[in-house]
Amino acid sequence: MATVGSLPRDLSDPALYVNREFSWLDFNARVLALAADHSQPLLERCKFLAIFSSNLDEFFMVRVAGVMDALEAGRPSSTPDQLPRDEVLAGIRERVLELVDLQASVWRDDVRPALAAEGIVITNIDELPDGAEEDLRGRFEREIEPVLIPLAVGPGLPFPYISGLALNLGLTVRDPESGESRFARVKVPRMMPRLVRAGDMLVPVEQVISSNLGQVFPGMEITRRVLFRVTRDADFSISDEADDLLNAVERELSRRRFGGPVRVEVEARSSNTLLEEIKEGLGVTDAEVYPISSLLDHTALWQVAGFDRPDLKDRPWEPRVPSRLIGGGDEGGMLAEIRRGDILVHHPYDSFEASVARFVQEAADDPDVVTIEQTLYRTSGDTPIVPALIRAAERGKGTVCLVELKARFDEEQNIRWAKALERAGVHVVYGLPGLKTHAKLCLVVRREGNRLRRYAHIGTGNYHPTTARLYTDVGLFTCREDVVDDVADLFNYLTGFARPPEYRQALVAPEHLRDGLIDEIDRVTARHGQGHPGHIRMKLNSMIDGRIIEALFRASQAGVPVEMCVRGICGFLPGIPGVSDSIRVTSVVGRFLEHSRIFVFSSGDDRRALTGSADLMARNLDDRVDLVARVDDEALADELVGIVDVMLADTANAWRLHPDRSWQRVLPPDGEEPFSSQDALMDRAASRPEATPRDDR
Repeated sequence: MATVGSLPRDLSDPALYVNREFSWLDFNARVLALAADHSQPLLERCKFLAIFSSNLDEFFMVRVAGVMDALEAGRPSSTPDQLPRDEVLAGIRERVLELVDLQASVWRDDVRPALAAEGIVITNIDELPDGAEEDLRGRFEREIEPVLIPLAVGPGLPFPYISGLALNLGLTVRDPESGESRFARVKVPRMMPRLVRAGDMLVPVEQVISSNLGQVFPGMEITRRVLFRVTRDADFSISDEADDLLNAVERELSRRRFGGPVRVEVEARSSNTLLEEIKEGLGVTDAEVYPISSLLDHTALWQVAGFDRPDLKDRPWEPRVPSRLIGGGDEGGMLAEIRRGDILVHHPYDSFEASVARFVQEAADDPDVVTIEQTLYRTSGDTPIVPALIRAAERGKGTVCLVELKARFDEEQNIRWAKALERAGVHVVYGLPGLKTHAKLCLVVRREGNRLRRYAHIGTGNYHPTTARLYTDVGLFTCREDVVDDVADLFNYLTGFARPPEYRQALVAPEHLRDGLIDEIDRVTARHGQGHPGHIRMKLNSMIDGRIIEALFRASQAGVPVEMCVRGICGFLPGIPGVSDSIRVTSVVGRFLEHSRIFVFSSGDDRRALTGSADLMARNLDDRVDLVARVDDEALADELVGIVDVMLADTANAWRLHPDRSWQRVLPPDGEEPFSSQDALMDRAASRPEATPRDDR
């Protein structure tokens, strides 16, 4: 591999790129850094320890499983870094072992003692005071033992099925009379709290079970025991030839729980004999085994993060009514306000309920609205969107909902929503077998005098009221004809039978989005060389598309400043002499998950700002339906630029990617307080006048 100082100008050179899996692990390391950060409130640190673990679970279930499948199938590397898949798996293992050791240290040596100092004592069962263990034994007999199902291996008793992400006790059970020993498994019940109250202390439930195994195996000796947890391949694909997408997804879901093991977490210093039996029973090698030196499965700390201790949490935040919608009772409601001009909202600073939910609810109740069309990628049980669509259908409006059945890990819930909507008379469409519909769109058609007018919401986030309080997303409300006609054409394409349309203004994947963004980058690059100073800003979750990266490299070679705020995966190196000198990559990881996508292309006095649902990854550009729309209102474009700029100014929760592949924390200048972009945006929203109360619909 060439050194940084001698890299060639070949923009496809793998040395210019970063493997996506390694970059994702770097992102999760930034999450873990928040857990280790003493400036974070204590229960928020517990939350970040839990998030780190849940992120890693999904990474193994999907990404590591995919790399293993590709290696087994003999498929060559398909990413610009061109790293062989066996080297990817080896690198993943090395990095994960390093990170989980760090996580164990943060919990064991830092966070757990700090919790104890605040009166939240989480201890081992053998460290309890006299009498407390006896109380736990009574609780075990009443609440735990009745739901335990011990399974032994022996003649006619094969190695038991081990479900994914469940905690298990693996045991060697010996009959003292016959001397016969067998392997047995006891699954830790998922319906039990992971941390069990013992007086004023908390003890892991698996320790309570382990200390009472004599009651589970009466008359036997437990000679060895180990706590372990299996992660299984949870990804699946649907054939493009599937005639019935709903049934195809339901069939694949039933198979998901039987996916092959991709990781086995075990307590460090486990019995080698027991571990060999587990490996043989699961059919895994040493490469899939991950020893854990502290608490196994830190997602248990969600329980701690939920404790009612506001003194140990972030200051509470209540989203505000968007500025244009303050008052709420103006004649004509929200649609009338959209007619006066486009509206931009920024969640969670702006209220989802007072903007997006209100838009759909008012459309459902407005007698002049004739149709509502909606995409649903992920939503929740408390969503106001689904009841509004059902109400619209019951009132005779043409109501269409495009439910994405293949939204990973939300498939079952989306199937339930789809069936409920169908029962209410909503026209439910499941999209196209070969593509996921990831676009976040709502289209309303209203009769106004002797004409029909369309209104649209184009978002970067799901129609999900819970995540709208946790994720930062932007949404555009508009009735501009060029935009809403494009949205209407896309819905017609998805619900009907037609060739992909030629769009007027929107960039839509998989047909046009990649080429459209490259055209914008190349336009700025060319005009920069003609004396029109260029500037490119992007805010994304992930950036790994080779063709778009090469276009940005060309822009940098022409001297165009490129500033990127990439929360997660970044698949290239900035700051490489002669290639990416003028590119700066920043990642902000804070209390809210940065999820908005913003693209700004400036060339002299010409500026084009766009927003929509797409990241710059092959899955978004080739395998999903995503839409990005231009924001022509100058004031709203200023708002989008301001969001990116405030992120780039962060010195509290920002990290910078360097040419040596390292991410370094951005620190404030000496003598200055750290600047938090998210705090600044909360303060800005909180300074607005209060809204006039309005009746919820």
